[in-house]
Amino acid sequence: MEQSSAFIATLGAGRSRGSYALSRHACATAGNKNLWQRKKSLSILGLKVGRGRLCLRAQTSTGAVSNATEATAERPFKVLIANRGEIAIRAIRTCQELGIRTVQVHSTADTDSLAVRMADERICIGPPAPRESYLNIPAIISACEVTGADAVYPGFGFLSENARFADLLEQHEITFIGPSARAIALMGDKSTAKATMRQAGVPIVPGSDGLLRDVSEARRVAREIGYPVMLKATAGGGGRGIRLVRSESELENAYVTCEQEAKGAFGNGALYMEKFIESPRHVEIQVIGDSHGNVIYLGERDCSVQRRNQKLLEEAPSPAVTPEIRQQMGEAACKAAKAIGYCGAGTVEYIMSSTGEFYFMEMNTRIQVEHPVTEMITGLDIVALQIAVARGEPLPLRQEQVGLNGWAMEARINCEDALQAFRPMPGVVTNFLAPGGNGVRWDGCIYPGYNIPPYYDSMLGKLICWAPTREAVIRKLRRALGEMQIEGIPSTVPFHLALLDNPAFQEGKTVYTNFIEREGILDQLKARVQSASQPSGRDAVAAVPAAASK
Repeated sequence: MEQSSAFIATLGAGRSRGSYALSRHACATAGNKNLWQRKKSLSILGLKVGRGRLCLRAQTSTGAVSNATEATAERPFKVLIANRGEIAIRAIRTCQELGIRTVQVHSTADTDSLAVRMADERICIGPPAPRESYLNIPAIISACEVTGADAVYPGFGFLSENARFADLLEQHEITFIGPSARAIALMGDKSTAKATMRQAGVPIVPGSDGLLRDVSEARRVAREIGYPVMLKATAGGGGRGIRLVRSESELENAYVTCEQEAKGAFGNGALYMEKFIESPRHVEIQVIGDSHGNVIYLGERDCSVQRRNQKLLEEAPSPAVTPEIRQQMGEAACKAAKAIGYCGAGTVEYIMSSTGEFYFMEMNTRIQVEHPVTEMITGLDIVALQIAVARGEPLPLRQEQVGLNGWAMEARINCEDALQAFRPMPGVVTNFLAPGGNGVRWDGCIYPGYNIPPYYDSMLGKLICWAPTREAVIRKLRRALGEMQIEGIPSTVPFHLALLDNPAFQEGKTVYTNFIEREGILDQLKARVQSASQPSGRDAVAAVPAAASK
């Protein structure tokens, strides 16, 4: 009884209607195998669960049992959002427009978040630490059972690319709004992904044939393909587990460091090697597949503005991609997706040389942070498409019906100080005002008085603008950034203003992944800030809104 009841949801005293909390003990004992015996364990205290039916019964202080809620097979489709922040809000909005009820899971640190306020139902699944809440698979599946959720929307990060999570949801007859566990596993291991793409005929960067056994093999492969080379963790992501090696004298130290970093971050220190492409662009293709064998691509995104492999600004289309290259990239991405029976939204990332050659880098089996720029130029709702294909519906359009119109840019607004190595600096937002106007979109998660939790990533939101041309969208994004007011915490707004004013960025032809360092954008920002602090720096003050970093 004690073990099974660890996974029983208890209604919190004084909670609003539609609000639940999983017991702390349930989170602490999340590994109990009895969770998977859902009908048995969830019926012990009167919770009867079946697909299409949930009867939640609450025990009174005298031990009597009374019906609390009951939903029949006719109840609306319900989606549980297994994420937080702006992507949770993004998913809730689309669900509301589709007439789908939503359940927002949250940690104790996110009780006052906008996503929790906006969802139809909410359920607390654990303490602030991600491993005890947003990465806690048993707690999330318990939340699905308690609330009667039919599907889970994973967003990006956390469990969005966890094959085991997708598989367990399927075992529990809960729809995972994403690709199959097999597809996630194939693409999640970078070495396996490269082998799969090679078999599908997708261009691959020259490198090791699979994982490296040791430093000696790394040295041999590097001599064969020539320096410089990149060491990469097969389980890596987010810019971690990657090292650039320019000579053999650097190799051994880089190998050991990269291996240790990968073990610490991902629990897997396996490495592979690729030829380093000088002055590359990061270009990715958005694909969507359905369960009927159809796959289409929605154009490309250029994500070359990065710092330490972390994207800061994205745009669509790419100023460096011709219609011919776009078609080649898109067809290769669709071929890759079809090769693994892909169903859902995914992104095939390429590294593109200055002369136009492109090579497969990785496939992200989830929605991307930067998906709004694709939505802005296609007029499509990618989240709605994810939900539709997850429910077994065919894609509503063919490749020839996909149109690309105008230009879009997205600036990631983080609570970071760019002049302090982009150090996250969470705190209380004392004032916030989002910009507006035609072609301006704000996907964010903050409001005046919101206390940003220090346990998660530092993104406050994304400012996306659309205009007919690249020149026009740069002007619009700059205007929108100038309107934005964020007080109480620093933000990356001043950094983006400095970036947009850079002549090389405005020209667009030489925006490679080393652009920020090569152009000295941070030095330019520092000069603007110093000038703004002088009595004569009136123009600089206008260029660096004080509200962006108060």
